[in-house]
Amino acid sequence: MRILATLVLGAGLALSAPALAEESATQATLYKSPQCGCCESYADYLRANGYEVEVVATHDLPLVKQQHSVPTALEGCHTTLVDGYVVEGHVPVTTLDRLLAERPAIKGISLPGMPTGSPGMSGPKTEPFTIYELSDEAKVYAVE
Repeated sequence: MRILATLVLGAGLALSAPALAEESATQATLYKSPQCGCCESYADYLRANGYEVEVVATHDLPLVKQQHSVPTALEGCHTTLVDGYVVEGHVPVTTLDRLLAERPAIKGISLPGMPTGSPGMSGPKTEPFTIYELSDEAKVYAVE
């Protein structure tokens, strides 16, 4: 009887494991222009790396950037909100994970523009990616 109870309990835990994994996924909301395809590719990249991503197509992307204090010089293709931070552009997940682990007192991070070979962008990576802090002072957060 004890073996049967253990098997039933084990089967129940195994069936609930995917639900538990989904609950622990970091939530992200990605704002993009309706016609942009690379933004969808970036969302897929985040999903493949364990994030749960809601994509919001908007014609007011400049307003979203303004509301989240993204300086014009650091604007990327899309704006992602994740766990209290603004993530601007095609930031590699290693840097995003570092941000969420370290939790610095900054607004977020940005990989400006649409660098070739960055996550969600086609082509080979041609140079290191410089990711900046979104803070009062423009500083480099990471180079990948």
